[in-house]
Amino acid sequence: MNLTISGHHIDVTPAIREYVQNKLERVKRHFDHLIDVSVILSVDNLTEKEKRQKAEINLRMSGKTVFVESVAQDLYAAIDTLIDKLDRQVMKHKDKVQNHNHETIKHLAESENPASAA
Repeated sequence: MNLTISGHHIDVTPAIREYVQNKLERVKRHFDHLIDVSVILSVDNLTEKEKRQKAEINLRMSGKTVFVESVAQDLYAAIDTLIDKLDRQVMKHKDKVQNHNHETIKHLAESENPASAA
């Protein structure tokens, strides 16, 4: 897995880098077929003073690309909500991949049973 962490109008400190890496471990625990992860941390000059810190992630995995963004007052809070959203999407993709393969076997077994019973 290639991990790229970059910052726009912000310096990415080793503490922030380590925090993002630790949070991404949760996603890798659920689904380890990740190819490339790109994290962009930025500070926006918005009129709303509450939500200036922005975190974005672009995650490529086998068969799908997931983009998630989060905005908050604190950068660490933005990263936390970002990882929560990402984890939900990765789990949803994992369920779709796993259920798709099992449903075909179920449908084949169900279609054979009525034919043999009649």
